[in-house]
Amino acid sequence: MSWETQDSAPKTTPLQLARPLQLHIPGPAFSGWIGFSWEVISVYHHNKNRFSSLLSLDEAMLQLRLLTWDVKDTLLRLRHPVGENYSAAARVHEVHVQPEALNKSFHQAYKTQSKHFPNYGLSQGLSSKQWWADVVKQTFRLAGVHEDRLLATIAESLYQEFCSAQNWELLPGARETLRQCHQLGIRMAVISNFDKRLEKILSHCNLRHHFEFVLTSEEAGFAKPDQRIFQKALHISGVAPHQAAHVGDNYVRDYRAARDVGMHSFLLTRAGCANNWELQVPKQHVLPSLTHLLSVIEKG
Repeated sequence: MSWETQDSAPKTTPLQLARPLQLHIPGPAFSGWIGFSWEVISVYHHNKNRFSSLLSLDEAMLQLRLLTWDVKDTLLRLRHPVGENYSAAARVHEVHVQPEALNKSFHQAYKTQSKHFPNYGLSQGLSSKQWWADVVKQTFRLAGVHEDRLLATIAESLYQEFCSAQNWELLPGARETLRQCHQLGIRMAVISNFDKRLEKILSHCNLRHHFEFVLTSEEAGFAKPDQRIFQKALHISGVAPHQAAHVGDNYVRDYRAARDVGMHSFLLTRAGCANNWELQVPKQHVLPSLTHLLSVIEKG
């Protein structure tokens, strides 16, 4: 996979920049509106890459017809650590396991299950519900609980519980950003590595009405970063890749994967999280918060 961005820079020459033109250049190097003339040709040469990326982004926003969204940790996040939910479900049956122990064993069980049975094991004959039941059972076994009948009961209750809005919360700015994108007339959809419960979760969180369709990896049969899930979304919408953009929080699965099919993309960052993509993502593609997306779109 290439680490280079696929955005093609506009073929702008110094002679073209000599024509009167107004462009707002955000950032510390520029302030306010700049009227281009022969006097600023040297500025263009000094900041050629920055001009190209900004012009490309403005042009893309003018043509934007579809905005697709990742969900978990982009629009919604778990209200509590997984271990707390699992511990509470066990206490109903008078089984007491510390949340910290369950949180640790969950991550181990989830990682192993994902490795051996990717995308809910659909290609290996599993259902997503069975896949999650196995994760829950293994999580408790690693924490010292082995009674199969009890574990099956806990797994069923947790599967239903995670459909409810009480276990999810919106990220700051999510509802307002979706509402304003809708007001701008931008069509929106979901592309998410999730199981079929996502439709119900979005409905319970009062978000489903914002999206024309919700495409999960379970439904598509492919999980991000597989290009086919993005291509299927484009096919459903009837929108060309260069007229679509994707928003997500993962560099490989969201930002890079969308660009590999010719879409534009934006990367939502989390404060305090280390990253190894900083040099690969232009600053104007990085969203410190969801509300920053609106300023990029409105600029078009």
